[in-house]
Amino acid sequence: MRKPFKLLSAFVLSGLFALTATAQATQAPAPHSFRVENGKFLLDGKPFQIISGELHYPRVPRAYWRARLRMAKAMGLNAITTYVFWNVHEPRPGVYDFTGQNDIAEFIREAQSEGLYVILRPGPYVCAEWEWGGYPAWLLKDHSIVVRSTDPKFMDPTRRWLLRLGKELAPLQIANGGPIIAVQVENEYGSFGKDHAYMEQIHHDLLDAGFTKAQLYTADGADQLPDGSLPELPAVINFGTGDAKNDFAKLHKLRPNGPFMNGEYWAGWFDHWGEKHHTTDAQKQADELAWILQQGYSISIYMFHGGTSFGWMNGANSNGKNYEPDTTSYDYDAPLDESGRTTPKFSLFRDVISKATGITPPSVPSVDPPAAIPAVKLERSASLWQMLPKPVASKQLLSMEDLDQAYGYILYRTFDTSAGDFDLVLDSLHDYASIYINEKLIGTLDRRLDQNHLSIHIPAAKSRLDILVENTGRVNFTTVIRGERKGITNQVTLAGKAITDWQIYSLPMSAPDKLAFHTAACTGACFYRGTLQVDHISDTFLDTNNFTKGFVWINGHPLGRIWNIGPQKTLYLPAPWLKQGANDVIVFDLEGAPGRTIEGKPTPMLDGSVHLQP
Repeated sequence: MRKPFKLLSAFVLSGLFALTATAQATQAPAPHSFRVENGKFLLDGKPFQIISGELHYPRVPRAYWRARLRMAKAMGLNAITTYVFWNVHEPRPGVYDFTGQNDIAEFIREAQSEGLYVILRPGPYVCAEWEWGGYPAWLLKDHSIVVRSTDPKFMDPTRRWLLRLGKELAPLQIANGGPIIAVQVENEYGSFGKDHAYMEQIHHDLLDAGFTKAQLYTADGADQLPDGSLPELPAVINFGTGDAKNDFAKLHKLRPNGPFMNGEYWAGWFDHWGEKHHTTDAQKQADELAWILQQGYSISIYMFHGGTSFGWMNGANSNGKNYEPDTTSYDYDAPLDESGRTTPKFSLFRDVISKATGITPPSVPSVDPPAAIPAVKLERSASLWQMLPKPVASKQLLSMEDLDQAYGYILYRTFDTSAGDFDLVLDSLHDYASIYINEKLIGTLDRRLDQNHLSIHIPAAKSRLDILVENTGRVNFTTVIRGERKGITNQVTLAGKAITDWQIYSLPMSAPDKLAFHTAACTGACFYRGTLQVDHISDTFLDTNNFTKGFVWINGHPLGRIWNIGPQKTLYLPAPWLKQGANDVIVFDLEGAPGRTIEGKPTPMLDGSVHLQP
C-alpha cells in the first residue's frame, strides 16, 4: 500500500467452482490456467475481469475468516487479495509458524470454498500500515544490514523465507487446482528505489519457491511504474479516489499492450494517533468504480475490509522528519467496518458491480449486533517497578533488537547522575519515553512531536534515572525503514555529557497474566486486572476513555493500544475471544490510577476528540 507521498461487461466465472460442497470434499480440485495474453487476463483461455478486494488474515480473527469471505462474495467480488506478513510467520530466525491465526493456507482454501480466487502478495515487503512493513524485527540485530536491497545479509534470510513460504502456498496455485491466480513480486518498489537487480532477485526467488503456476506481476503508482516494474512481467497501478482516468491514461502510455488493472483502489484511508479519523466520499468512489468496470479494467479494492492491527502490529509513517504512528483500528472506512458489518459503501459498491457484471450476488449474510458489557472496576494491580526482569549491564545503550526483543517497552536505568539542573537529551528516541527520577515521573518525550530533550532537576548525586521507552510502531514506508531500531538508538546526555553506565531491562509485555497481582492501590506505570462478566457472547468495543497510554489484553489475547490523544477511544473485542461468564482483562497504563473501570460498548468510537500536535 503506497502511503501519502503516495481488475464493460464482465466475463462470468463458469465451471471452476461448480462442484458441490460434497464433491469438493471428496475429490481434488481440477487444475486450471490463468495468464496474460494479448494484453488481457485469460482464465482457461477466456477473457476474465478481476473484481477483487483486499482482506488480511491477521487482521481478522480466524473464527471470522469465513464470514468475511462470504461478505466479499455477497458484494459481488470474484477474488480476494492478501499480503503475507513475514513477521508473524518467522518470529525468530528459522522458527516458522503457520498455525492458528497464521494458517494462511487455510485462509486461502476457505476463499476457494466460497467461490473466490486469490491474489497473493508475498512481499517480502508489504507496507500495509503494518509493523515495519511486515519485516521481522530480528533482521535489525545486525547493524550493518541494508534491508530492501541486494545486501546478502538481507537477501539470504529473504530467500530462505520465500522458499519456506512456497512449501505452504505454491500447491494452492491455480494450475495445481488452487485459487491463487496471481502473485505479486515485491510491493510498490518504485516508491522506494529503482534497483532493478534487486527486483530481479526477488522475482527469481519467487520462481525458485515454486510460484510458477500463477501469473506473476508488479504493482506501483503510475508515476513510479518505470522504477518498480520489470519488463518481463505485467504491471498494475495503484491509486486513490479521483485518479482513475488520469492514471489509466498513464498506464496506457507506459504499457500500451496491457493488461489494465488497478491493483489497489484506495476506497478509504487509515488513521494516525493524534489526528482526525478519516472518512471518504462513498458515492464518488462508487461512480469511479462503475467507470473502471465499464472500461473492462480489472480492480482490487483496498480495503474491502480493514479489520484490526491487533496487538503491537500497527505501523507508522515517516518522511525522515515527522513520525506518525498508526492506530490499532484499521477500519479504513471500508465497505465492511472494523467488526465486519456492512457500511453504506458496501451497498453502493454491490449495486455497481451487479450492474456492470449482470450478476446478482448472493444475499448479504445477517450479522448479530455488538452488545454492551457492564463496567467492571479493575481492583487488582501490579506495579511495573516491582515486576522488572533481570537487567543487562552495558556501557552503551542497546536497542530492543540488540536484546532479541521485537515489541513492547524497554527500560534504561542509571545511577550515573549528579545533583543539579540539567538538559537531558535522548539522541534518536524511538519512540515514546517516560522519564523518572527516583521512580517519580518528571516528563515525557514523544518522537511524534519531534521531542528529544527535557529540562530536569536531580535532587542528589547517584539518584536513579529511569527512561521507559515504548515502541509505538516501526515505520513501514520510505527509506526510513532502514533505521527503525527501537529504544534510544544513539546516546543519552546530561548537560552534554554522555552517560555510559546502564542497566537495561527488556519488557516485551508478552505474558502479563503471569504477574503477581494484589489488591493494594497502584499509581503510575501499573498493570490493572479485572473480570468482565459476559452473559451473551457477542462482539463489543472496549471503552478506553478512563486510561491514558498503554495496552489491553483479554483472556490472553493482545488486543491493542490505548492512547488518550485519540482519535480511537474504543478497542474492537471480537466475540470468539470471549467466553460466557468470567473473562480476564488486563490493562497496562503508563499513568494509571486505582479505581478505574472498563466496559464494553455496542458501538465504536474511532473519531473521538484528539489532542492535535502543536
